[in-house]
Amino acid sequence: MEKLAVLTSGGDCPGLNACIRAVVRKSIHEGLKVVGVRRGFAGLMERDILNLESSSVSGVIHQGGTILRTARSPLFKTKEGQKKAFETVKSLGIQGLIVIGGDGSFRGAYTLDKDWDIPTIGIPATIDNDITGSDFAIGFASAVNTALEGIDRIRDTATSHDRLFIVEVMGRASGFIALWAGLAGGVEDILIPERKTDLDEVCQKLEKGRQEGKTSSIIVVAEGDEAGDAFEIGNKIKKKIGYEIRVVVLGHLQRGGSPVALDRILATRLGSAAVDFLMEGQRGKMVGLVSDKIKIFPLEYAWKKKKEIDLGFYHLSQILAG
Repeated sequence: MEKLAVLTSGGDCPGLNACIRAVVRKSIHEGLKVVGVRRGFAGLMERDILNLESSSVSGVIHQGGTILRTARSPLFKTKEGQKKAFETVKSLGIQGLIVIGGDGSFRGAYTLDKDWDIPTIGIPATIDNDITGSDFAIGFASAVNTALEGIDRIRDTATSHDRLFIVEVMGRASGFIALWAGLAGGVEDILIPERKTDLDEVCQKLEKGRQEGKTSSIIVVAEGDEAGDAFEIGNKIKKKIGYEIRVVVLGHLQRGGSPVALDRILATRLGSAAVDFLMEGQRGKMVGLVSDKIKIFPLEYAWKKKKEIDLGFYHLSQILAG
């Protein structure tokens, strides 16, 4: 292998630039040429390519977002779009592709590998942390810290005004951010898609806390909870027990900002490992971190195997919420 390409696809998250940096500098260290693809698969179809040198990634390890930018591309899902991407790869002499992103990005990488004979390696990067094959995805730790900072600030206001706050965090159909941020924030309840929400039970906990002298509470809701979004849940609780409720939706705040140390280190390790695996001849795989060890799994794990959440965290949060 003499030349590889790297792209970021799907939603952005903190740590992408640290990963790009690792891919670039590891490749150069191994004597490889490396190019960056702007705007994900859309850029691959449109030949939006730039040569990357060691200096190209100077001073980016602490930056959020992605210097390569990202985009979603419906055209790439068609044979016509895939053929355009294939032609770009072949015309530029690219012999391997590293795709940094979530399950949708991995589906694209899988297609290029299996249908168009382009060796690919995926690196999991999503704040949702829903990729099987890695304990953590790049961006998750930073998103949890951002959510936690919001919860801590809201706690001050909730206490001052004797109110119930409902805080909605991101995660699609995954409750990882809600569970981790809620446990770390010492909230009164956590509502996640992986556990059926019983609003009567929630209200009973709130009433019990009020009887015991608690004057303010925070409930964290994952955006994919089956009981509805934070506003719906707030209205239902208000109808049941009449509390004065405020709703805060943290939204895309969780996807921006400087990555925390854990994300920078994870991104660096996975980016470097991806280059190693491509050079070894691995393809159609993803790299991950399991029990602090670098592992490799088939790309299709991302959508064929649901990542299980540790409900022990949830039960612990309920014990300590008191």
